[in-house]
Amino acid sequence: MPRLWLLSDPARLPDPRAAALRLPRGSAVLARGVAPALLPGLALLCRQRGLRLLVGGDARAALALGAGLHVPERGAPGLAAFLLARRPGALLSVAVHGRAGLARARRLGADAVLISPVFPTRSHPGAPALGLHAWAWMARHAARPAVALGGVDARSARRLPRIARGFAAISWFL
Repeated sequence: MPRLWLLSDPARLPDPRAAALRLPRGSAVLARGVAPALLPGLALLCRQRGLRLLVGGDARAALALGAGLHVPERGAPGLAAFLLARRPGALLSVAVHGRAGLARARRLGADAVLISPVFPTRSHPGAPALGLHAWAWMARHAARPAVALGGVDARSARRLPRIARGFAAISWFL
């Protein structure tokens, strides 16, 4: 399971290729809101560098690229087809913001859950963060590897509970 996850963001990091070049082998790139024309090049870069690629919310694109899939809270069109046809090694991750997300991750047989937001985040200013205690509770009840997302930087990453199997970030890579 990747320890470090780079997340793209349509506003702040719409093209994650330059940031992906700085990732250590075995890290993950979660492509959210990346222009379809950029995805084949990103997939090639990930294969060449030994990175795990997941496409956020687009199961058909994930299948076409031989990539993994990240299921956001709103779901992912084509999810059933992805589950039936995904290639070995293609990760399935699920966004978790509460108990409903935990249940969905178990139902789908997710390989990992991205539990967020653990800390206050620039992506959602003013939105309440889970905090370390609630994040750890959800991670313990996920029954699969839990990745911390939301406000993770060099300082806050050191505060994550030991149960965290990894962390995901956007700002860290900007």
